[in-house]
Amino acid sequence: RQMCIRDSNGAAWAASAGLTLSGPEVAALTGGFNSPNSVLQSGVTLAGTKYFTLKADNRSIYGKHGNTGFCAVKTGQAIVIGFFPDTLSPGNASKAAEGVADYLINLGY
Repeated sequence: RQMCIRDSNGAAWAASAGLTLSGPEVAALTGGFNSPNSVLQSGVTLAGTKYFTLKADNRSIYGKHGNTGFCAVKTGQAIVIGFFPDTLSPGNASKAAEGVADYLINLGY
């Protein structure tokens, strides 16, 4: 499992070792929070992998690629992106990302 936190402009605050997201990938994901239909129709590419979008709204975007996936959650100042491998259930992965986002929200981020 990997996770990263980006600010609203896409700059990295924290990331798991080896996790690299390109600027255009982060920009497209960030745009998905403002225009959920765009990522629902086109999917999301992160770290070079194209994901089918399962859910998208102004708080969270969930994607799936085979048995792997991601959960991205927007706070006031950041975006928390959690990736899960096929050995972790999507529910546990999204719970972790949503939990980190809620923690940041409670701190004012």
